Amino acid sequence: MIERQRAPRAFILTGALSVVCWDPVYIEDLRRRGLTVLVITAACWRGYAEAHRDDPAHPASAIDEIAFVDGSVESEGSFLPGVIEHAERWRQCYDVVGIYAVGETLVEPTGLVADYFNLPFPGLRAARACRNKYLQRWYLPDLSPASALIPPEGRGSIDAGRIGFPAVVKPATRHSSLGVRTVYDGAELAAQLEDYSPQETILVEQKITGQEYSVESLIQDGKSLFTSVTRKETTDPDTGHDSQYFVEMAHTIPAPRGDEWDAVQRANDAMLDRLGVENGITHSEWRIDERGEARLMEVAARTPGDGIMVLYRLATGRRMEPEILRIALGEAADYPEARRHARQVYLGHRPGILGDVEVDWPGVDVHWIEDGAPRPDIPALPAAAPAALRAVHVLKDRGAELGPIRCSDDRAVTFFIDAPTIAELDEIEQRVRRAVTILTET
Repeated sequence: MIERQRAPRAFILTGALSVVCWDPVYIEDLRRRGLTVLVITAACWRGYAEAHRDDPAHPASAIDEIAFVDGSVESEGSFLPGVIEHAERWRQCYDVVGIYAVGETLVEPTGLVADYFNLPFPGLRAARACRNKYLQRWYLPDLSPASALIPPEGRGSIDAGRIGFPAVVKPATRHSSLGVRTVYDGAELAAQLEDYSPQETILVEQKITGQEYSVESLIQDGKSLFTSVTRKETTDPDTGHDSQYFVEMAHTIPAPRGDEWDAVQRANDAMLDRLGVENGITHSEWRIDERGEARLMEVAARTPGDGIMVLYRLATGRRMEPEILRIALGEAADYPEARRHARQVYLGHRPGILGDVEVDWPGVDVHWIEDGAPRPDIPALPAAAPAALRAVHVLKDRGAELGPIRCSDDRAVTFFIDAPTIAELDEIEQRVRRAVTILTET
């Protein structure tokens, strides 16, 4: 009797291909396990793949197969058919043992694929709601700001009276603060709605002006393994910035404990319970209202963006990514509490053509990040090490035109610092701000 050949064991990563490659820990860990690495990504990354697949120094070269899907964040569910098509093909030739959404766009179809293969994942409700802001309002009304839902066919009959002004307008399925804006009256609201695609669903929400936080939680079998509160600073005008937008400009891990920390943690626990989160990581964003209660801005069932994963490594001494993969594979996972304070800061800039970035700091050079290239490794320091500037990164090319910061993609320069105490972290931040110079020409 001829023994049937066993299908290769495979793991699927989904999301923007550059995000998958920025942090090659996922790919490296899966390869060490002897797993076939499969990636599903949007079709817009085809050129990126072609440019890097044959470069042995690039993480893309270690991916066994990449599937490209058509769709748009402006059209709900548009990526789903392509994802299912490729998953159908792969289930014929691989033993799929795990799947994880590294980026935001494909969280919902990733959940459906995981459900079919009976793999650990956040759960169908969580995967759907965490990709859709108006479903978050539906499931979590008492944790959310007051809001009005405007479906594509409802823009001609807007009733924002119960919300009041100023209000926040946000598309239901975009990410990275794209399209999120403050409006101050009905005329501004009507004008802003004209800027969105006709097929987009829009939320108009009560503006919550208190401090912003996020919470990162690792969940396994419905139980929280780890949770931590991150303090954020944004370009919100109520925080002293001249902007109608909500771009994150700093993250601090862990946030100082106090009444606000407690309010955010309680609200996050209630959210996880009601969404029925089963396995994986959640990244939720909150603001404190005038009564001191936490109000949900949004929640995602994937890795947090920006440099938050780097900050967790600096603060705890360990990478979080391997634990995320253990959860996705059904293995026992754990993660330590922070023993150091870490912060990422994005610097403002004068609009113009980017000429150079200089840093006056012993032992630290400016690192220019190539578009889509893996980010430089920043190892953790001992808990009691003195406060330190760890890296200065430029996210744009020389000659790039820098404009106002209206979404995450407009930011150009960032730095990472860590310290034994918050006071030392605050002090070194001010010194680094004075030491970095962004040179632009008008």
